[in-house]
Amino acid sequence: MNTNRPAMNLWHRIQAAVTGGMRQQITRSGIAFTLASVVVGVAAFASANNLLFLLFAATLATMLISGFVSRLSLAGLALDFVLPDHVPARRKVAARLRVRNEKSWIPSFSIEVSGAAASVFSTAVYFPAIPARGALEETIEVYFARRGRHREDTFQFTTRFPFGFTQRHAQVALPREILVYPCIDPQPGFEELLHSLAGEMEARHRGRGYDFYRIRPYEFLESARHVDWKATAHTGDLQVREFAREQDPLVEVFLDLEAPAALAIWFEQAVDCCAFLVWRLSRMGARVRLRTQTFDLCLPAEGDVYTMLKYLALVSARSVKPPIGPPDDNSFAIVLSAAPRRFQEQGWEGARVLGPDSFHGVGADLAAAGAGEDVDHRR
Repeated sequence: MNTNRPAMNLWHRIQAAVTGGMRQQITRSGIAFTLASVVVGVAAFASANNLLFLLFAATLATMLISGFVSRLSLAGLALDFVLPDHVPARRKVAARLRVRNEKSWIPSFSIEVSGAAASVFSTAVYFPAIPARGALEETIEVYFARRGRHREDTFQFTTRFPFGFTQRHAQVALPREILVYPCIDPQPGFEELLHSLAGEMEARHRGRGYDFYRIRPYEFLESARHVDWKATAHTGDLQVREFAREQDPLVEVFLDLEAPAALAIWFEQAVDCCAFLVWRLSRMGARVRLRTQTFDLCLPAEGDVYTMLKYLALVSARSVKPPIGPPDDNSFAIVLSAAPRRFQEQGWEGARVLGPDSFHGVGADLAAAGAGEDVDHRR
């Protein structure tokens, strides 16, 4: 048992209170000035020269004033990000970095804002002066490597003001949490899956709808079988007959939350695949239903795509075993599961079931490290 731990904790608390959470590092110019001050001090005491004593006192006062002004310049600063309403992971997003000086009458000079190696932005931002009770903004690019809630505390203010003898740092945390969606950009295998699904939807939907709707101008690459030749001869331009279409088919995306810890990487990729599909299908105007064992939402009837993305931003693998019903007979079902055979045994024969070996980049070793059952699936 370490009996010195309470004393060490008390010392750290006292040190944090004295320093105000700031750290400082002496610069080369500070080392040179300190050596010069020592030489002047030694010469003053050795020669008893009043002029050298005055010069030595001036150098000491300069160092004290430098440390005080530097600390005062960093005090009372607050940092915030002004981000877009919707932020996906692994995509550079333009944001505004806002620094506020909360001191009532003292401005801050020569402030640099930077992040650690794993921070959401890597370039330092420099502010020459921030007025008292004022705020300055700078546009930067931020990058979030993972989905979920982010409360970054890896940022710091840095200044060498006023004389550059020391470089003083102060850690700063964001005052609010940021919700980051999963990555909605295509990854290996995602585009092929979407194109295959779009082809199946088009094949099933082609030729459906028999009620005449209107005559409109011909569009490039449209089939010639719907050209209305009488209207074309009357107007001089190609005209086509448009028929009222039946309701667009429903695409059901099911994410199985039952995933072992050994397949955590695959589960994250499955979440990205769900986010990519619901985002792209919603942009295509399709009806989409996202289901898990704890979530069920259909758009556009019950909500929007951002509600789905918010859920996917926070979803995690867990042990839940409520009944899983089969999909609608008229829907296109896609299942992402670490145990595909379980869904095939529960009546999901018509669904496209994707298991741990479905995506490029995960590897067969992850599939072998799964739940210990076969992962045969239908593409």
